[in-house]
Amino acid sequence: MYIRLVLLLFILNSCDFPERDCLKFKTGTFEFKSISEEGDTLITKFTRTKDLEIGYFNGKIDSNFVKWVSDCECIYKKVNPKSLSEKKSVQMKILSTNENSYTFEYSFVGDVKNKQRGFVKKIKN
Repeated sequence: MYIRLVLLLFILNSCDFPERDCLKFKTGTFEFKSISEEGDTLITKFTRTKDLEIGYFNGKIDSNFVKWVSDCECIYKKVNPKSLSEKKSVQMKILSTNENSYTFEYSFVGDVKNKQRGFVKKIKN
């Protein structure tokens, strides 16, 4: 019995769980970089309040309502959807955090097969 307990404590202690301090990323100004199919770096900046996110990309503004369902997970819904696909809500989950950035995954709500991942840097509180 003692050996099992020591082994269990050793296993739990050796696991490296990612840091998830999500609360500091609920609001602020952020930058998201992605790569286009042509290989160009695309930069999206966005500002998030408790319940609204406003994104800026290629001179266009995009707004989403934000509903936090837990400290690390939220649902986005377009403020003014212009198509049927824009009416679909997007689920975002923060997977790990660092001092000023986080890694996340996102997909349409209910779509478990087509999850994407991204990396966001906080540039202003």
